[in-house]
Amino acid sequence: MNAPAAQPAGVVRAGAGRAGVRERILRATLALIAADGVSAVTNRRVAAAAEVSLGSLTYHFTSQTELLHESLLLYVEEETTRREEIARELARRDPSLEEVAQEIEHLVVGAADIPQQIAELELHLQAARDPALREASQRCFAAHEQIAAAALTKLGLSASDEHSASTVVALMTGLAIRRLAGGGHDAQGTSEALLALMRGLNT
Repeated sequence: MNAPAAQPAGVVRAGAGRAGVRERILRATLALIAADGVSAVTNRRVAAAAEVSLGSLTYHFTSQTELLHESLLLYVEEETTRREEIARELARRDPSLEEVAQEIEHLVVGAADIPQQIAELELHLQAARDPALREASQRCFAAHEQIAAAALTKLGLSASDEHSASTVVALMTGLAIRRLAGGGHDAQGTSEALLALMRGLNT
């Protein structure tokens, strides 16, 4: 194999020595994917980034497919928890359509989330090539759609139509790809687009 490449910035969090080895490996994998794509995920690079031995990596993950699958599931779990908390906060405030749209724009604008967003998109693309990853990819979208459906229901919009929540998620995904491809950290226009869509769903 090739010699280990330089470790991407932010791969290992502060205090990572106290984190479980499995979690450190998964976070290192996500950071490598965000920096250089799925092709960057080799045992040597992941082990170096996670600061574990090759033997430890292969003990926890017997194949690259398993490593990619579990990395995406880690992202799904954490992102779903984060979005559910935001949804609960919005529900406590009984927000208007405009307030929800603005809150979502603030959610997607954070530069700190960009590497994880890139990694998620990379893994969805890889799922198109690797059937073993498709369950994790579908679970990711399903989690996003459940939160979108809950938000639509809270706002008094029609969430009974199975396409409503998926339409919201599709819009946000498309806007994210456009923003990331342009190298932008600015979600300007997101709230306006989402507001127009939600008003359309309410007609």
